[in-house]
Formats: sequence, C-alpha cells, structure tokens
Amino acid sequence: MSDAPAKSGTLVTRDYTIHLSKYTHKTTFKKKAPKAIKEIKKFAQKAMGTKDVRIDAKLNKFVWSRGVRNVPGRVRVRLSRRRSDDDETDEELYTLAQLVEVTTFKGLSTEVVNDA
Repeated sequence: MSDAPAKSGTLVTRDYTIHLSKYTHKTTFKKKAPKAIKEIKKFAQKAMGTKDVRIDAKLNKFVWSRGVRNVPGRVRVRLSRRRSDDDETDEELYTLAQLVEVTTFKGLSTEVVNDA
C-alpha cells in the first residue's frame, strides 16, 4: 500500500483481503454494515490514492447479505484504478471496488491482476 501515492497516475488492478471485523469491532449493531462500507471506501482511498471510490453492487450485497448486524469477517476485493469519463468531476481517476468470491482466505496476499 505504500507505493500507491507515488504511482497514482497509472491504471492498475489489485486484489486485497480486507479484515472487516477489525474495522467494525466495538460498533453499535445497527451501524455495522454502513461502517463496513465506509471502511472499504477508506481502505481503497489509501491503497489506490484516489478520492473517488465506487462500490460495485455485488460487493454491497455481500456486505449486507447477513443483515446490518452480522457483517462478514473478511472480504476479498478487487480494486481497479480507472479513468473517469465524467467531465464534471475534478478527479481524472477513480477506484472501482468489486467482490472477488473465494472459498477460503487462507494464504491469500495482495496480487496484481493483469487486464489482458
């Protein structure tokens, strides 16, 4: 994550595992899922170096799948830095966060995905 601000101009896609229970610990039950979404956005901003982060519908549904109280402990996320097509936005790049479905989280690390 430390090399992201230096190379924030390049288009890149990476897979991350986010430990949501670490970020939602000691949070009121009715605020757990909204806090998890906010923490995913915050993680993506820090990792990719863009202020504009967009959450995919599948990722949102996965976080909310067990209700507002029982947020999944971990989530595998594909973060893609892309060019913005909107003329109104100040930022030229945005980050798209998508769900990567995995059977187990054991032994996974951050991986760079080739868009070929």
